Amino acid sequence: MDVESVVALVNKEVYRQTQKHLTDLQQTVIMEVWRGQKYLEIADEYGCTEGHAKDTGSLLWKLLSKAWGKKVTKSNFRSLSKLQLESFNNLAEDSTDLIITQDRNFLGRQKAIAILQDLVTQNNKIIVIQGEGGIGKTTLAQQFLASQDFELVLEVLMAKETENIISVASVLEEWLERDLKEDSGKEFGVTLARFKRYLEQHRIGILIDNLEPALDKDGRLIGGHRNYIELLRILADTKVKSTTIITSRDRLCEAEINLEHYRLSGLDLAAWQEYFEASQININNPAIIPIHQTYGGNAKAMGILCGIIREDYDGDIQEYWQENCHDPLVETDLKNLVASQFNRLQQLDPQAYILLCRLGCYRYQDIPKVSQSGLFCLLWDVEKSKQRRTIKSLRNRSLLECDRGEYWLHPVIRGEAKLRLEKSPEQWQQANHQIAIFLTESVDKIDRIQDALTALEAYYHYTAISDYSAAAKVILHGRENQWGQFLTLGTTLYRLGIIQPLLTAIDRVIEKIEHDRHRSELNNILGDLYWTTGEIDRAISCQQKTLATSKNCRQLITPSQENRHDLYYWRMLEVDSLLSLGLYNIDLWELATAADLLHQVIDLAHNTKHHSWSEKAALGLALINSHLNTANAPDTIVTRLYRLIVELEDKAYNTGRFAYFMQILGQIFFNHQQIEPAGVIWKRAIAFSQESHYTQIEAKSLIGLGNIERYNANCDLANLYHQQAAELLDKIGAKCDLAEAYFQWGITLQKSDRIIESKNCMAKAIALFQQIDAPKQVERVRRLRDEGKKAWE
Repeated sequence: MDVESVVALVNKEVYRQTQKHLTDLQQTVIMEVWRGQKYLEIADEYGCTEGHAKDTGSLLWKLLSKAWGKKVTKSNFRSLSKLQLESFNNLAEDSTDLIITQDRNFLGRQKAIAILQDLVTQNNKIIVIQGEGGIGKTTLAQQFLASQDFELVLEVLMAKETENIISVASVLEEWLERDLKEDSGKEFGVTLARFKRYLEQHRIGILIDNLEPALDKDGRLIGGHRNYIELLRILADTKVKSTTIITSRDRLCEAEINLEHYRLSGLDLAAWQEYFEASQININNPAIIPIHQTYGGNAKAMGILCGIIREDYDGDIQEYWQENCHDPLVETDLKNLVASQFNRLQQLDPQAYILLCRLGCYRYQDIPKVSQSGLFCLLWDVEKSKQRRTIKSLRNRSLLECDRGEYWLHPVIRGEAKLRLEKSPEQWQQANHQIAIFLTESVDKIDRIQDALTALEAYYHYTAISDYSAAAKVILHGRENQWGQFLTLGTTLYRLGIIQPLLTAIDRVIEKIEHDRHRSELNNILGDLYWTTGEIDRAISCQQKTLATSKNCRQLITPSQENRHDLYYWRMLEVDSLLSLGLYNIDLWELATAADLLHQVIDLAHNTKHHSWSEKAALGLALINSHLNTANAPDTIVTRLYRLIVELEDKAYNTGRFAYFMQILGQIFFNHQQIEPAGVIWKRAIAFSQESHYTQIEAKSLIGLGNIERYNANCDLANLYHQQAAELLDKIGAKCDLAEAYFQWGITLQKSDRIIESKNCMAKAIALFQQIDAPKQVERVRRLRDEGKKAWE
């Protein structure tokens, strides 16, 4: 039993006695008394005086006392209404007088469900539900998928505007990372393959909603989003255990994709009658027949009309039709119906009209639904006591969808709202600005992917009003994250594996940013993104831009006490870029270049406020030295850091924030054949990386453990570690590290006389190093391979 059932029961009783439906305040009193609230709290919730709430309640109790034959009070209302509802249900179990809200949203589609079920039984993997706007395509798709007992249902809603359609790479990345808890690849092909493997092992439902903005006039996917064909090809594969439902107003005409279309028609008259009757509108009135015919049984039109008749005509369908049937301005399609409802709302409730238009600013994509606070932020010019009433005005007219305290607009209504608001540049600007502020302030700490995506959503509202500087600040906004670090949103998104949306976002604004600091920070983040994905040339280019800007800006600042913060900042960016460039060149095996860059870091940062960069650079130099002079003892910094981490457990170093340099420390010890400390430090790095979901560090450390087992002649265990490392690195698409993993695995296989497998691993390593343009790494692998070949021969 729920409060909606009680409201429906009371509404029926009140209508019988007064021929009027419950007012907003009466509904509020019933719901809040049912929940145990006092009149003062009810008044505050609704926005009226306590006395007015009491008078409303008193009148309700008198009406119900007469209807139920028992004295009803605020104190016994809950218990008596339960008895009445149970009695009513016992008398007529299959009565349709009480239709719960969730049932009203899905009527008259039994035949459609049966047809879809038949199509699935015939092993159709992709079904396109085609129909006009508002016909009920999305609701049908969601209800059908919910009935199929899938492990999970994945959804993507296409943006109404072509330029805002999310890329298929971003869709897959979010599905894998957020919904399936799998690492996404940093290359589209890798991500596709990983998604296909998952679908071959799991029963998943997939909804691609509102596809038509991504189609051209011939029903083919538009040029900028042709990659969706690759996703559809996988979804249509007979080996996958998934079922995909696509909704679209237009037919999808991609001949190479095996799919089935189902044309959805409007609801029949019986469904409309059932819906109207549930709202206490007289369905015996003949006016409902021409109204149903006029709107072709459109489901959304049904909801809007019901709201209009109930709210503005006191439930009198005949009065509504007499007033509108001969009006030449009354149009028959949903878009014009929506437009006419906007016009009417503008006259009857200007505040609700303005809110509706402002709600068109939300994208309803990565964040498909908006909290009540997200509505309040758009009511800055409405008195607080009237804000809830304004929201309810939209809900009562079926212009605002709601589910469990979250709100959204139907795509047709959202399109009309956005179009109208854009005609008022000042309103468009302010609404997007208010939403962006709300979204930014709503995320204090990033504990999960959804938090990060919510914070990033502010970026899209700033770009919508061409405020690219503010958009950049969204990416650079610092917050605590789940790992106890205070990092920019961009860096946290990178750590969470949300690569493609971040790359797209930065690429869209970086050339439009005039602020040197912001542009340099964005380039700094981009550099590390490209490094991870193996695009080291682009990574180097980004860091070189940051380096040039930081040097130029420092030269323009006069050294003084008041400028000390600016001087500190630009020096920090300079040494950070130099350190990054040094590490990039180590991965390219350009060791001399790397050493020169790391020496520059030490020269600039040693014994300054940037000394921590100097320590990291010194560790990088120690790694280079260990590669070149394995017979020598490790550099002093190596033993000092080991003691701080392992023996003293210094919080500044024995932390996940230092995990990347821990695995470097392990490499140095191993290169100097100090096996025990190498194992200790690599295991510690693995523990920290697993705790913080830093897959790259875990995999690099597993390579190290494999090397230790090879050194100890335990090749079976070594191969297991190498295999685990390669699988992890393949998952995240870290090309350079994956190449090193295959190289070390090849050496281990070589040592255990598994010659063919060794050759295969070496070949994979060479191919990857060639892709990232690392000729010295290719030479290194070939040299070791050829030395082994001589031994085989």
